[in-house]
Amino acid sequence: MRKSSYTSEDPFDLTKKPLLLVLSGPSGAGKDAVLTRLKKLGIPLEFIVTMTTRPRRPSEKDGIDYHFISEENFQKMIEHKELLEWANVYGNWYGSPKEPVRQALDRGRDVMVKVDIQGATTIKKLLPQAVLIFLMPPSMSELISRLKRRNTESDSDLKLRLKTAEDEIKRLPMFDYVVVNKQGQLDQVVSDIKTIITAEKLRVNPRGNCFIS
Repeated sequence: MRKSSYTSEDPFDLTKKPLLLVLSGPSGAGKDAVLTRLKKLGIPLEFIVTMTTRPRRPSEKDGIDYHFISEENFQKMIEHKELLEWANVYGNWYGSPKEPVRQALDRGRDVMVKVDIQGATTIKKLLPQAVLIFLMPPSMSELISRLKRRNTESDSDLKLRLKTAEDEIKRLPMFDYVVVNKQGQLDQVVSDIKTIITAEKLRVNPRGNCFIS
């Protein structure tokens, strides 16, 4: 098992250990919009691009929004233990590549990964030191409106996503923080996430390093 270089037994060594931030929440909560805003504002985080087998949407760019790969290649990554977590969501595979996370943490960089609730559950078990953030829609009616505006799901798919969202919101107690993403208030979401990072950096008893094998 490889370990980060950020280890010290000196009580006067106040070097801040890098954080593994996990952003999750139901489909339609606005995770992609939040990540785009964080990047645009230059928040100093290493953003990990998710691997997926789902088809690319017209507005998406490979390597920026997602890494779009075949199911065969995705299964090979699982076999070679190249993914930190993975899950089948609505018939498509999603996963976080392990090596970019490990390299960033070893360089002392704070890392953010975007995962679904299944992925957050997996990371929580493997790396309890990770900081889990639940992105919450302000209401179910707003979530319905957002999913409809995307116009990417059939009526049956929309019903499934809403039922799944209700179940996922019940998993909120597993998370460390909740951030409500109100319509037109992305900057407030960014401010809340920055506050979370600051609070974690100021902990008297820090979480410790995330050791990724």
